Amino acid sequence: MKTILRRLGIGVTVLALVAAGGCGSDEGDGGGGEDAAAIEKVTFVTGVGVQGRESYVYVAQEKGYFREAGFDVEVKPGAGTVTNLKYLQGDQADFAVLDITGALIEYGKGTFKDFTIISAIQQRNLACLMALEGSGVASPKDLEGKKIAYIPGGVVRTLFDTYASLAGFDPKTVTWVNMPAPQMPAGLASKKIDVATQFVVGKGFVESVAKGRKAVVLPYSDYLVDLYGNGIAVTNKTAKDDPDRVRRFNEAILKGLAYAVENPQEAGTIYAKYQKAQPARAAGGEMALMAPYVKSSASGGQVGALDQSRVARNIAILQGAGTIPTSFRPDEVVSFDFLPKS
Repeated sequence: MKTILRRLGIGVTVLALVAAGGCGSDEGDGGGGEDAAAIEKVTFVTGVGVQGRESYVYVAQEKGYFREAGFDVEVKPGAGTVTNLKYLQGDQADFAVLDITGALIEYGKGTFKDFTIISAIQQRNLACLMALEGSGVASPKDLEGKKIAYIPGGVVRTLFDTYASLAGFDPKTVTWVNMPAPQMPAGLASKKIDVATQFVVGKGFVESVAKGRKAVVLPYSDYLVDLYGNGIAVTNKTAKDDPDRVRRFNEAILKGLAYAVENPQEAGTIYAKYQKAQPARAAGGEMALMAPYVKSSASGGQVGALDQSRVARNIAILQGAGTIPTSFRPDEVVSFDFLPKS
């Protein structure tokens, strides 16, 4: 896309080409001899905002992985799976982060059909509910009657009823408070809310805002044990019309992801060069916490892996919990042939 997202007034633009002689490493940039016409501008939309857990995209920028693959990548902050699906289908993004489970739910309900997932960022779901010690929340049952902050279309809210069913408490007793994700840690600290919809890697940031109070984390993966986390998606048309382009982008960003989880503090430093939402140490901490979710035994250690039988189990879990009305084939929503060869 040549003019995508000029009308999308959110976020910070990040250019893939780091100026020669600037700060930071340009490893693998391939030098300055490349034909500029061969570099294509594309837009990548993150999951929710641009937090330290997204450091991998800036690693792929800084190390020259995107440029080697022929891309100048503009990074835009996403706003959850539903909104990101709208960006994809409204021609406002080339590549977008989706929660894989959330995307399966939307497909199963018939809300969104024109997308396909090309890789998994995390092999296990990061969704959780987070409170602070002293809030009266220590177990799922304690969530009854509490005020929980959420973002519309976010996967933690989407999966809540399924989680409640498996964890054994009544979801109808909860009061939902619509709150932007960056405000949730302060909301917890000020007691405007009791609980926040979060991701497990955000624990350190929440505790830093709470200034000494420890976070209580209730991971969805305690009960939804076989669900993937985030993945990268494109439209079906993009996958069909230009598979080489999709494959090259996928390989480049997964290379950045692999480097980031192996070198989390360096990844955090790179992140802080491009973003001010979190300091380098906090961003690196998120990447360190994310590492076992990225390279888990469920994937055999392969970064980005997607397994057809696991996707089928994800679909079966959602149908069994009544979250989607009918089953469907994994290959209707996932493309298994865009991953780098292990």
